[in-house]
Amino acid sequence: MLSIIVAKSKNNIIGKNNSLLWHIPDDFKRFRKLTENHIIIMGRKTFESLGRVLPNRKHVVLTHNLDFEYDDENVEVINSIHDLDKYINSKDECFVIGGGLIYNLLLPYTKKLYITEIDQEFEGDTIFPKIDFSNWNEIEREKGPENEKIPYKYEYITYVRKN
Repeated sequence: MLSIIVAKSKNNIIGKNNSLLWHIPDDFKRFRKLTENHIIIMGRKTFESLGRVLPNRKHVVLTHNLDFEYDDENVEVINSIHDLDKYINSKDECFVIGGGLIYNLLLPYTKKLYITEIDQEFEGDTIFPKIDFSNWNEIEREKGPENEKIPYKYEYITYVRKN
């Protein structure tokens, strides 16, 4: 089963120059808690932006670059969406973590959305796809903890796809 996990602005921006535009430590903790001991699926640029292999997770990197290789037992490089069938059809939850093209490509196969909605607009070059929420049920909403170091409000919202 595929689940998307993303932090996005009110205007659906998720990044700029292959980087996040905000730093929310509580969101990083939530990401780690949700994705640990699961498979995380991403594009090559997102993988490279991580700077390292995240512990306790298998990384699946989807890329058109046939020359891209990564020598680590916790990293699987694939070159076709058809190679994702085993994850799409898995009973286990597999997390799609970005970037924008990968979210667009895998949204039709996604059963659950974990969205950190930041209550501010940003300028960026990477956009999260628009969601038709009539196809989704909101099952959880929680305000992010306020912190004087973070100049905006945010919420954690979880959705499941309607059958």
